[in-house]
Amino acid sequence: MDIRYQNFARILVEYSTRIKPGDRVAIRSTTAAVPMIQELYAQVLRRGAHPHILMDIPDEHEIFFANATDENLDFIPVFLRTAYEQFDVLLKLPAEENTRYLTRVDPARLSRYQKALSPLLEAQFGRGAAGSLRWMSTIFPTHAHAVEAEMGYEAFADLFFKACHADAETADPVAYWQSVQKSQQRYADFFTGHDLVELRGPDVDLKLSVKGRRFENACGQTNMPDGEIFTGPVEESVEGWVRFTYPAVHLGMMVEGVELKFEQGKVVKATAAKNLDHMLLLLDSDPGGRYLGEFAIGLNYEIDQFTKNILLDEKIGGSFHVALGAGYPETGSKNKSVIHWDMICDMRADSEILVDHELVYKNGRFVF
Repeated sequence: MDIRYQNFARILVEYSTRIKPGDRVAIRSTTAAVPMIQELYAQVLRRGAHPHILMDIPDEHEIFFANATDENLDFIPVFLRTAYEQFDVLLKLPAEENTRYLTRVDPARLSRYQKALSPLLEAQFGRGAAGSLRWMSTIFPTHAHAVEAEMGYEAFADLFFKACHADAETADPVAYWQSVQKSQQRYADFFTGHDLVELRGPDVDLKLSVKGRRFENACGQTNMPDGEIFTGPVEESVEGWVRFTYPAVHLGMMVEGVELKFEQGKVVKATAAKNLDHMLLLLDSDPGGRYLGEFAIGLNYEIDQFTKNILLDEKIGGSFHVALGAGYPETGSKNKSVIHWDMICDMRADSEILVDHELVYKNGRFVF
């Protein structure tokens, strides 16, 4: 067994989801991750919990959209509903063998399916905020992920496990993430009691309010790799313009050259160099699709390149990202939507963040 798999499973089981005796644990993954699932399964059992494996078969989604009736598109699978609504722990570990499997799917069918499954996202966020569900979203590295990142498989796997600090060089991965939790908390705490956030740089001129909102310390408890602080901005407060440095990836579809203009919190102008129609369809999924549910600052400096995988890319040290659509209730966000779509902007050159007119962040790092 690769020591990285053992370390990774230990982080997820002991630190991230804090699995305890009697917990009902859903492990959702694909056949490409079998070695990792086996290690997770063993460690969950050793902690006295009850693992249940929900496995996707190869090309399952491609087969589904090629054959599904309208009734299929509107149906929530019973086992998924049970896991999201009743279980104590949800471990989501996709291992994609084809990251572009949805590229040719009719956007209207995809949108209909997403709307049908929206109660699962609401249950995940709502129960997570209430403390009745401990959930984790991560991946297992595959050749498809490496191809997207324009890297060899071993190079991508090394990047991933190093970013998770599940690599052989990390003496105690659980202790490492405990230290991250402590170090990032001071940044999250700083924003308490403040109001105006201004972002300035060659690709951004944006203002938003965080008054009355809470910054969460993303330190490996719901994502892995992790390393960010995030909140839900006051919905109607966002004003200005941003041009995102990297393509916005949504379920395998890449929307390139995205620029957004906000007025009173709402996206009033959206342009893109590629796949603009797809973006506009998502923005108009529902009334919340044109408002921000998240504003976040990436703090994982082990991730220093774009991989086309949002799990890693949104944590890039020296970047910020926003998410259109659903917000996290624990931050105070009131925005609801069937989408939660992250878009990333690099802040490592000629850029700054001010809070209530005080400089707090410059060229990719906090200044305090």
